Amino acid sequence: MAFEPKMGLTQGLRQSLVITPQLKQAIKILQLAQVDLAQLMAEEAEQNPTLEVLDAGEEEVDVEAGAATAEERMQELHDPTAEDQPPAGDESAAEIAPESSTLGEINWEEYLSDWAANSTQGSMSAGGGSDWDEDRRPSVENTLSRASTLADHLTWQLRMGEFAPEERAIGDILVGNADDNGYLRLSLEDAAFEAGADVGTVERVLARMQEFEPAGVLARDLRECLLIQLRQRGEGEGVAASIVRDHLQLLEAKRFDRLARELGVEPDEVARASALIASLEPKPGRDFASQDVRYVVPDVFVEKMDGEWVVLLNDDGMPRLRVSNAYRRMLSDEDGSAEAKNYIREKLSAAQWLIRSIQQRQSTLFKVTSSIVRFQRDFLDQGVKALRPLRLKDVAEDIGMHESTVSRATANKWVHTPQGTLELKYFFTSSIRSSDGDDLSAESVKEQIRGIIEAEDPRKPFSDQHIAQVLAGSNVEIARRTVAKYREIMGILPSSKRRQLA
Repeated sequence: MAFEPKMGLTQGLRQSLVITPQLKQAIKILQLAQVDLAQLMAEEAEQNPTLEVLDAGEEEVDVEAGAATAEERMQELHDPTAEDQPPAGDESAAEIAPESSTLGEINWEEYLSDWAANSTQGSMSAGGGSDWDEDRRPSVENTLSRASTLADHLTWQLRMGEFAPEERAIGDILVGNADDNGYLRLSLEDAAFEAGADVGTVERVLARMQEFEPAGVLARDLRECLLIQLRQRGEGEGVAASIVRDHLQLLEAKRFDRLARELGVEPDEVARASALIASLEPKPGRDFASQDVRYVVPDVFVEKMDGEWVVLLNDDGMPRLRVSNAYRRMLSDEDGSAEAKNYIREKLSAAQWLIRSIQQRQSTLFKVTSSIVRFQRDFLDQGVKALRPLRLKDVAEDIGMHESTVSRATANKWVHTPQGTLELKYFFTSSIRSSDGDDLSAESVKEQIRGIIEAEDPRKPFSDQHIAQVLAGSNVEIARRTVAKYREIMGILPSSKRRQLA
């Protein structure tokens, strides 16, 4: 017997998690940094007419009382009997009243026509330059400027030099093919083909331009860059030049003994040449590289007051929002249309939810930071060496919240402490078990490794295995490969690259 499927409708109940738009907004607000939150609040205030932004120092007052006061002020201004009767004790009004009474006598049409004529004359003088008033020029602070790039600097030197027109055309091609580090990324043959010139001419122009500032610019590789700088320092034929020209790999490997044998010189001379080479700039265009500066605004301040650590939220620059009372009264207005009331009701609900979400965000951030301070008191007093391991779970259990909430509350947040301005995520580090049973923070172990390396003899740097043995003497059991990993994270070279001859 064949099975015949049937289609139909059935009713049932089931539970499911649904994230509402309001909840999504609350989660987003919780993760925002202070600067981003201030921008979001300003945008919401522009889009939602029921939100009002309080001015600095302004208190929440009754809108009806404010309107009545404004009405009385307008009546006083239009009341001729009150023109010469300023309020008692109001000296500023007494001084302004006589001047304000003469405003009606001004011929505004004549004034505006004179102003337009003067403006036109001023703009014409500015264009001609002969009658331009020096006092009317914009100040230096209001003048836009642009940072000079490496290409601008090289082009300026090319124009100031004694180059023929065809040589300048070649120079423009060479400048246009220099990378951010100042190296030429175009072969002489390709440059000659693009300029319609012979390779010899391009080579002569390049040789002259390689004397430009910064020293070593337009080199084709590191060796040529260093040789150009040595030549400009008068060291073009010394031991340093020989090392750069023929033994750069031995120098990189710190094989000073072999370098001395290869060059037939004393080790001290190799040491002086190595120090000279180390003082050269391997990236001539570094100073002209444009880098975006990242400004950090702390969300929280942690300060010590009367022997206790205090957590202070940073609300500087954040707009103060409130729900408009005027729109609330419109809902009770019997003459209003249903469509308008529905719109106002929707906007009021969104405004109230936004303010509530911001308050919840501030409260959660305060609780999380206070919990971190309780766990990391020793760090605040003593520094990185006293930083203890901490997990999101520890803080979540301390304040009675979920780990995901703590993770969102600490995301993109910065705290200013006596030990510096740090990310809140910085305080959550993995633990390393010491031989005496205590847990150590990975950051404190890194700091110990840095201190051991800084105290080493540069002529005999410590190996990773030796550093692990030194840490073991301090009851820190750590493997050699872990030492190497932490060293690489801190940007410290291995012992073979740290060794110096003197």
